[in-house]
Amino acid sequence: MTKIAPFKALRPVRDKVHLVATRPYYSYKKNVLKAKLEDNPFTFLRIINPEFGTTVKTKPNSVERFNLVSEKYAEFIEEGILIKDQEAHLYVYRQTKDGHEFTGIVAGASVQEYEDDFIKKHEATLTSREAMFTNYLDIVGYNAEPVLLSYPHEQAIDDLLMKYTAARPEYEFTTTDRIKHELWVLTVQDSASMIKAFEKLPAAYIADGHHRSASSAGLKKHRQSQGTSQFPNEDYFLAYFIDENRLKILEFNRLVKTLNNLTKEEFLQKLEDSFVISTLIGSSKPSHEHQMTMCLEGKWFELNCKPSIIDENHPVRCLDAEILTQAVLTPILGIYDLKTDENIEFISGAETIESFEDKIVKGKFKVGFVLYPASMDQVKKVADAQLIMPPKSTWVEPKMRSGLTIYNINE
Repeated sequence: MTKIAPFKALRPVRDKVHLVATRPYYSYKKNVLKAKLEDNPFTFLRIINPEFGTTVKTKPNSVERFNLVSEKYAEFIEEGILIKDQEAHLYVYRQTKDGHEFTGIVAGASVQEYEDDFIKKHEATLTSREAMFTNYLDIVGYNAEPVLLSYPHEQAIDDLLMKYTAARPEYEFTTTDRIKHELWVLTVQDSASMIKAFEKLPAAYIADGHHRSASSAGLKKHRQSQGTSQFPNEDYFLAYFIDENRLKILEFNRLVKTLNNLTKEEFLQKLEDSFVISTLIGSSKPSHEHQMTMCLEGKWFELNCKPSIIDENHPVRCLDAEILTQAVLTPILGIYDLKTDENIEFISGAETIESFEDKIVKGKFKVGFVLYPASMDQVKKVADAQLIMPPKSTWVEPKMRSGLTIYNINE
């Protein structure tokens, strides 16, 4: 059973929705972020960056900063930029990017189901980040960006989505990144039908947002321990539920700054213990699992894994990202911690292969590895076994907007 809950969203007024909703602030380059804050007084980024345009300076992730965020959020409500729905609803959101439609349900996800592992995880969370986010939620009192949850295909849900999206959406706008956004507000009756359809699902899987979901669960525990838990909405967190068949999973590629004091020839010779290597004419992506392509000082190679380095019986050790770590990054290049080592960086498969190659040709990196994307089945096998995928294993789309449907925790 998968439990989803309607809620009274705080949403932008219709004439300002395209100005309010935004990508997460960390996805912008500093100069672009500054320009957006300067040019758009309605962007949700103004809430997340409450000191902009003032002389006030607080420490990042401090109580003082979070209080300013809360005050700016209240200003947006007072000015009528954000308005609250009077009844609890589910919301259908559709994002169209490069001709691909992502359609799903915005709803409350159950903290209890998260704790009971009916909302399954495949990524470890950092205790420090989890604590920071929990403190943030405790002070500001809302979720603004949904956790991305996938569910196995269910025809009854598809049928309902098709029915509801045949009507005119409440919001319809296109952003400057050429992505189209649509939102439908379901009636109370239609919300009840969707809730019943979701009850047939055995589980949901976190596709993106492990820290956000963990911090929501942490908030519930924190408030219970402090004797301050009092709001029903604490039992849920903001989520976007989408059919796993509609997700788009791209790879995360690896860029390395060093050959660990090896010459190019010595490095290639060591790779031959684990891979069948062939030379490529130019840049290329792998065509199947257990094949990687490598750009070494501007020259391209194809690496096909030898059977001896593939453990098909283990959900993690069969993943190409883990194979690369165990066969190359650690034993040959001396990279032992992918999260902290400064010699490795990651670039998503959403970036062009030309951009990837350019970073190596310009000399910032010695070698780069392009991986074949993991499948949703692989992600689920790891989660079902209660194991953890290697860091930066998947780049999952859609990427959600902040400030489109805000979930008030303190209600």
